[in-house]
Amino acid sequence: MSLTYSSRNTLYSIQDFLVTTGLSLAYLVISYFLIGFKSDQVVLIMIFNVCYYASVFTRKFILGFSIFIVYWIIFDYMKALPNYRFHEVSTAELYNLEKSLFGIRDGGVVLTPNEYFKLHHLTIVDVVSGFFYLMWIPVPLAFAAFLFFKNRTQFLYFSLSFVLVNLIGFVIYYLYPAAPPWYIQEHGYEFIANTPGNTAGLARFDAFFNAPIFASIYSKSSNVFAAMPSLHSSYPVIVVYYGIKNRLGWFNAFFTVVMLGIWFTAIYTSHHYLLDVIAGISCAIIAIWLFNYLIANSGLKRLLDRYAKAIA
Repeated sequence: MSLTYSSRNTLYSIQDFLVTTGLSLAYLVISYFLIGFKSDQVVLIMIFNVCYYASVFTRKFILGFSIFIVYWIIFDYMKALPNYRFHEVSTAELYNLEKSLFGIRDGGVVLTPNEYFKLHHLTIVDVVSGFFYLMWIPVPLAFAAFLFFKNRTQFLYFSLSFVLVNLIGFVIYYLYPAAPPWYIQEHGYEFIANTPGNTAGLARFDAFFNAPIFASIYSKSSNVFAAMPSLHSSYPVIVVYYGIKNRLGWFNAFFTVVMLGIWFTAIYTSHHYLLDVIAGISCAIIAIWLFNYLIANSGLKRLLDRYAKAIA
């Protein structure tokens, strides 16, 4: 789709109208048959179309952020093909490995870090950790928006690195479905298909503010058997890397604090094992290395440079 605009009103050309309308309808129809109709789908379509036709700038903005839209659609469609249909879910294996490597002796028994924090939690930590976990998507998106205005090339590099780490994580989800710590705490080692999402330790945050903040988020979970790796732990690594690369000074200190806070919260609230967090960090490092390798050894850099100029 051309991003070159003449004095004529090409924002509203028949070709653009047919393409955007066709894609919008196709998305709604495919979504209906795969995962059912949801109001979120209509909101997404409205945001895309409003931005696409509002102005030249908003069109460039939404085309740049279409990378994240594609990611969200792929993530949402995972509901149609749960990973536990393809491989046996790890329950006891991951739990026992976590305990053997990182077990904490408490009251004469060995506990996983998750179990220890479940017994020894503090209200102030519940609240602070909840705020950290609320940042796992807003901070990367806000950072992406900042890069969009500051440096379109770096924006594309960051966005594609973000998508790449997700694709790596999704592949592992299907190769090694794994139950999160809270699942073991509530259901034991028995596998129960279609188990709904759970707020786990984040329920204490909701209870403190008397609002279903995390309950509404986890009710939309694509698959609870996707604990390994922790992509919550991957995202801030990408942000810190590109923050340092773009020499953002004290903002990098903030990004680092958020990163450490998210890592801690993942374990503290029983959403992930320490092993999951380490795997998530490793996925981020691999994604960064792989993307840099592709930039240096393929035609990807030239392609992205041209696209960066197109949306500049």
